[in-house]
Formats: sequence, C-alpha cells, structure tokens
Amino acid sequence: MTLSFFTRRDDRATELVPRQLACSMWSKDQMHGVALSGALAWAAERRLAEAGRTDLRPARWAVDLFRPARMVPCTLSAEIEREGRRICLVDVILSQDGERVARGTATFLRPSESTDGEVWEPAERPQPPAPEVVPPSTVPRAPYVRSSADWSQDFLAHQNAARKATWSTAVPVVAGEPVTGFQAAAATADGASMVTNWGTRGIEYINTDITLTLAREPEGVEIGLLATDRVEHDGIAVGTAAVFDRRGPLGSVLVAALANARRTVDLGSVTYTDDGRRSNR
Repeated sequence: MTLSFFTRRDDRATELVPRQLACSMWSKDQMHGVALSGALAWAAERRLAEAGRTDLRPARWAVDLFRPARMVPCTLSAEIEREGRRICLVDVILSQDGERVARGTATFLRPSESTDGEVWEPAERPQPPAPEVVPPSTVPRAPYVRSSADWSQDFLAHQNAARKATWSTAVPVVAGEPVTGFQAAAATADGASMVTNWGTRGIEYINTDITLTLAREPEGVEIGLLATDRVEHDGIAVGTAAVFDRRGPLGSVLVAALANARRTVDLGSVTYTDDGRRSNR
C-alpha cells in the first residue's frame, strides 16, 4: 500500500483514520506531531480552496497540542476567521471522540513585489546534503541527519550533544492524495523538536506547540531543518530551527517543549527500512 499518515473514513472529507505510520514513539496509542500538523494543514488548505483564494500562499502556521492524540479516528473542522484582499486566517480543530485534541491556525498572504530598500540578511545559510550523498527524491524514506557526524540515516551515530540538522522527504498526509509543499513544511516543522531536543540520551522533551513561518512555499517535498537556538530552564525548553529546501531558505520554526525524562525516546535504537517504516534495532 502507498505510504500515508491517514485514510479517509467512509470518504467523508472531515474524518481521517490514522495509519500505523502516524504512531508516535512515545506510546503505541499516541500519534506523533508530524502526522497531526500535516492533517491540520491539509484541512486548512482545503478550506482555503473552498473559498476560492488561489491568490494566497501560507506565511504562518501555528499548532497547539492540547492533549495526546490517540490512534483513533479524527474529525477536522476548519473555519475562516478573517478574510481580506491580501490576507486570510483559517482556524482548524482536530477532535477525537468529541474532545478537542489540537488546533492549527494558518495565515495566508497574497504575494506582491519586494521593495527597493536594502535590509540585513545573514551571509551564511543552511545547506542541503549534496545530491551525491542524498539523491533528490519524492519518495518517502528514512530521514537523514547531520551532527558532529556527517549526513547519514544511522541514528546511533547522531545521538550526541552536537548541533543537528535533518533532511526529510514528506509522507503524504492522506492516502491517494499528493502531499503539497505547505503540508510537507507543516508536517516537517514538528521535527524542530528533534533537532533542538535530541541529546546524548535521546529525546527527553515533548513539544507542546509549533510555530512555522514561511517566506515562500517549498519547491518539492524535501525539507531541511537546522537547529539555530535552544534555551532551557526548569524543564521548559524553547528551540528554534531554520527551514530550507534545495533552493535555499524558506523560513523558521519555533517549538516549546516540556521535560519528559520518564518516557525518553531513545533514537539510538531506531532504524528505518528503505520505504520509511520505523523499527527497533
């Protein structure tokens, strides 16, 4: 079967059923944030399309994770909170068994011409892995990671305290539907917790929210993340990562996370098959 995080329930547009690929490493009955953010973004894009706003593109995406999402059917409801000539705000709620589990808020803006004034930008930008190291692909596969070790899919080699980057090929959100650039970026944004909170003992923090900003949509479905900052105090961590594709920078993502040492995810014991399925060593 084609890889995806969800299937539609009885072909109803607002109900999705999680597949095994959506299962988190925190628990066998808990979905991970990549699938949740992707599903919320999928619903937001559908609502924008229903409004006929093909002139807008995503600029900001914020996700609040109210409670752990279980591996059970999800209901998504999307509403336009504000619509103007150059802007549209869409709110999406994901519910399970009548309880609100997560919320996504999208800001779509209409692009225009850039101004003539000069503004500071950093001279150094994150770089994707070289094509000879990671060949370009649209097929989902195990993520590549770089730390003090070079790009590889060997997670054990990267379980260290070094600065990290990841390179992922997005998994389709819904079976039978191609993943869009926005869905790819929104889903991958949850991985900012991985690049900012992955240390010598694995991931000991669980993120509570995601804030993604995009100056442009990705070209294709390959997305990179590079840790740019991390601040932690009293079990609360704030991590920032740059978002990029093979063309260059896209924007940034910010995640807040809580210490969760009693349920650490030991990535050093994780391996992936060629088709992107996760297994343990």
